[in-house]
Amino acid sequence: MHLSQVAPVAWQGFLGPLETAVVEVSGIREDGSLIPSSSIGNNKTWLDRADRIILEVNSWQNAALEGMHDIYYGTALPPARVPIPLTRPTDLIGETVFRVDPSKIAAIVETDSPDRNLPFAAPDASATAIAGHLIEFLQHEVKLGRLPAHLLPLQSGVGNVANAVLAGLADSPFENLTAYTEVLQDGMLDLLDSGKLTVASATAFSLSPEAAADLNSRMEQFRGKIILRPQEISNHPEIIRRLGCIAMNGLIEADIYGNVNSTHVMGSRIQNGIGGSGDFARNAYISCFVTPSTAKGGKISAIVPMASHVDHITQDVQVIVTEQGLADLRGLSPKQRAQVIIANCAHPDYRDALKDYYARALKGSYGLQSPHLLTEALSWHQRFIETGSMKA
Repeated sequence: MHLSQVAPVAWQGFLGPLETAVVEVSGIREDGSLIPSSSIGNNKTWLDRADRIILEVNSWQNAALEGMHDIYYGTALPPARVPIPLTRPTDLIGETVFRVDPSKIAAIVETDSPDRNLPFAAPDASATAIAGHLIEFLQHEVKLGRLPAHLLPLQSGVGNVANAVLAGLADSPFENLTAYTEVLQDGMLDLLDSGKLTVASATAFSLSPEAAADLNSRMEQFRGKIILRPQEISNHPEIIRRLGCIAMNGLIEADIYGNVNSTHVMGSRIQNGIGGSGDFARNAYISCFVTPSTAKGGKISAIVPMASHVDHITQDVQVIVTEQGLADLRGLSPKQRAQVIIANCAHPDYRDALKDYYARALKGSYGLQSPHLLTEALSWHQRFIETGSMKA
């Protein structure tokens, strides 16, 4: 499910009773309150909902984390729900600690262990080109007066390409940037280090082992620059829309009309969950999706006639970027979108085949709103399954 929905659904009882929660913290105060670790997520909800709790006190976490959290206790289910009083990424609206009923603590386990994260690959030519196209687009939006010079709060999904875009921003002319995002990656940490980014609000770190160790060793330097919040706040649709976030997320494939599949390879093999991409895509001021135009050494096209699975409908996708170029889809009809996506984003190895499919769909489809040839729409995926390549 969308990550912004997890806590409310748990409170509504649809996930069933929560008997035991294992929650990592970085410390326990004398008054029994808990100092969160480098990942908050939905721990507030688990602490409130669980019958019994096992605390994992991780001494690897730097003590300077204390005070960098903003735990908001003002959320409620309808009809008692009220607006969340957050209007800027820098706003602090909650407490720095978790509250917990001491009678629910079943055990305390001491550990000294870093997070288990994978390293990010160095940006390749494709990722660098994607970053370049997106930065040029943002500069154009500033020039036209549709964005302020310091942009709007940035959100970045997880992955090498998204991280490369953040790295590209370090060499851009933008200054005094802010971030309101779900996780903080290496590229965002580098932006904070450089001074380009003044503050980053997130729910957790998603850093390479090297970056995690570096941040942990000098956490004190980032006080006032990093704010960690519960996931239901970091991903809250109302706040995302209010702040006007610029969302930058990855995808597995997009079809010629801009429907995006971000979770399932060939329509049925799950690669990852939807995460928070939907929270940001539908509510962002600008919703961007980035990807190399091909995968598996060119055997898979990221731009296909019809997406084999849809996580983000065409109405939620405003900008698609590959190393080939950028498609600004705002205000375009489905047929206009198809032409721009094929021309700007598809790899040359697949562009003519997409043009041919679209031209024949215009003549032979059941309707002309979003023309498709239903007997061929997913044939590229079937060809890959049978032969190992989408190429005819």
